[in-house]
Amino acid sequence: MLDELGLHTYLNISSALDLFDEASHLVHTTSVLTYPVFYNGKNYSGTTPNIIKTELLKKNIMEGFAAEIGTIERPLIIPLGVNVSKVLNYLARQDYLDANNILLGFPHPSGGNGHRHKQFAANKEQMKMMLQHYFSKEMTMG
Repeated sequence: MLDELGLHTYLNISSALDLFDEASHLVHTTSVLTYPVFYNGKNYSGTTPNIIKTELLKKNIMEGFAAEIGTIERPLIIPLGVNVSKVLNYLARQDYLDANNILLGFPHPSGGNGHRHKQFAANKEQMKMMLQHYFSKEMTMG
């Protein structure tokens, strides 16, 4: 999916797969919730309870992820799924992130997300334009 968006061309690598091999120095992987979370004895999906309206979860986001991402200069953030996007939108509204640096619309690529191809297709052109804008700003910033 990242290759279809052309990310690899902006990074001067042959494929986004290289980000998990020889170009791993270009990527920083993280989670909005830095610790495992269980709800009713099951792995928390990010939906119920509401990730932003639950004080414990929000505190973890602010003390963990928000603090961590704040140490990275102008990160390009690729959220994997709608619940992560909700958190990033919240952080952007609170001025912890620049909304222009978030690749909104990128689906969670897991096989468990049966709508991922449809979501990707629906958002593809918007995401391509976002990457073009992000990298054109980077080129002018030097």
